[in-house]
Amino acid sequence: MSDIDLARAAIRGIPALHGSGEPERLGGLTNLVFRVGDWCLRIPGKGTEEYIDRANEAVAAREAARAGVSPEVMHADAATGVMVTRFIDGAVTMSPENFRARPGAPGRAGAAFRKLHDAGAVFPFRFELFAMIDDYLRILSTKDVALPEGYHDVVREAGAVRAALAAHPLPLTACHCDPLCENFLDTGDRMWIVDWEYSGMNDPMWDLGDLSVEGGFDAGQDEEMLAAYFGGAPSDRDRGRMVIYKAMCDLLWTLWGLIQLANGNPADDFRAYADGRFARCKALMASPEFARHLAAVRAG
Repeated sequence: MSDIDLARAAIRGIPALHGSGEPERLGGLTNLVFRVGDWCLRIPGKGTEEYIDRANEAVAAREAARAGVSPEVMHADAATGVMVTRFIDGAVTMSPENFRARPGAPGRAGAAFRKLHDAGAVFPFRFELFAMIDDYLRILSTKDVALPEGYHDVVREAGAVRAALAAHPLPLTACHCDPLCENFLDTGDRMWIVDWEYSGMNDPMWDLGDLSVEGGFDAGQDEEMLAAYFGGAPSDRDRGRMVIYKAMCDLLWTLWGLIQLANGNPADDFRAYADGRFARCKALMASPEFARHLAAVRAG
């Protein structure tokens, strides 16, 4: 069955979409995403049921919509993972290039994160970095895919990171946790955030550090995002947490990439994706900058 046929089949099961027109394929790295009239239809990708809890995602998407940072949810089926949300007219899907080219975009993203984190929303899932690494390693132990050389050694080295983060923990907030650039829609006045598959209660600095990595932000973009988020310069502790999470998100998403490789996801070269992520993680963890930020976090 073609992608369009899959979309048509999903539409038949959603009465509210009847008469909305033909589906138009949009982007999506692991899922199939379509525009259907005034709505956006998302069909989950193959194998995502191994690591995505669709009931949790539906709650988070609705809470994020109530917080004013994500589009209205019209339909969410926890059994199939099919979701329909309001299409945002006039919005540009972001990319690293668009974050560089569109004036003020990093600041609008920082402001959107602040609005989400301050909303008081409660997401069902607890996004716990080291538990998720263990879970992903468990999934990969059943598949014929090799970890990058030295992966377990770096996880052991990250024990110092875990101790520093735990020494002065921030209150957990509702976080997106997977801020790919493509999960941001920019109208020029407002940044919307979509795709709540990995969302959960987390250290809010994860969201900022992960977006910085995904967008390839330079120092100026980091400062713009941080200033919009904090309303001024962040403390050394908060800046340090953001930098630490740059490395830790690469450590985690290395494994995610290998799961995509094992599942035969054709959307990208996931071997290169995983190896590149791991190399970037190791390089940052070995830098004097990382040691300085780790000390700031440890000191609180």
